Amino acid sequence: MTPAVNAAKKAKIPHRLHQYDHDPAAESYGLEAAEALGQDPARVFKTLLAADEAGKLYVAVVPVTGLLDLKALAKAVKAKKLAMANPAAAEKATGYVVGGISPLGQKRRLALVLDKSAEQFDTICVSGGRRGLEIELAPGDLLALTGGQLAAVARG
Repeated sequence: MTPAVNAAKKAKIPHRLHQYDHDPAAESYGLEAAEALGQDPARVFKTLLAADEAGKLYVAVVPVTGLLDLKALAKAVKAKKLAMANPAAAEKATGYVVGGISPLGQKRRLALVLDKSAEQFDTICVSGGRRGLEIELAPGDLLALTGGQLAAVARG
């Protein structure tokens, strides 16, 4: 299993795994996951990384139907200005490949912000640590496992 799944198991939090056949030609990993699993796209979340001017990385977990609001994320983490992280830096810091970056089980614990829209669901789906694997868990459990915070960081 992946470090994400191992982290959920070790913490003994309720979770469910959902697997599907990933299509390398898919334009959006998150929307592909929602469609393949028959899930409401509003409860399927993608993991994005942003960096400040010094290169410090931050994790944002937002619905696959929305976009990351970098200004809102910067405000939530008290950073001056953020930009999307370089994919190679994101992969190196998390230990996952782009399209399979999970908020759980990352190599280094990074400051994490979960979009406030997650509150409306009993459970949400996030990447399980590889393309084609989603882990379903309660938003509160995700925050507890990652030391994250809740804030409105998605738009659209």
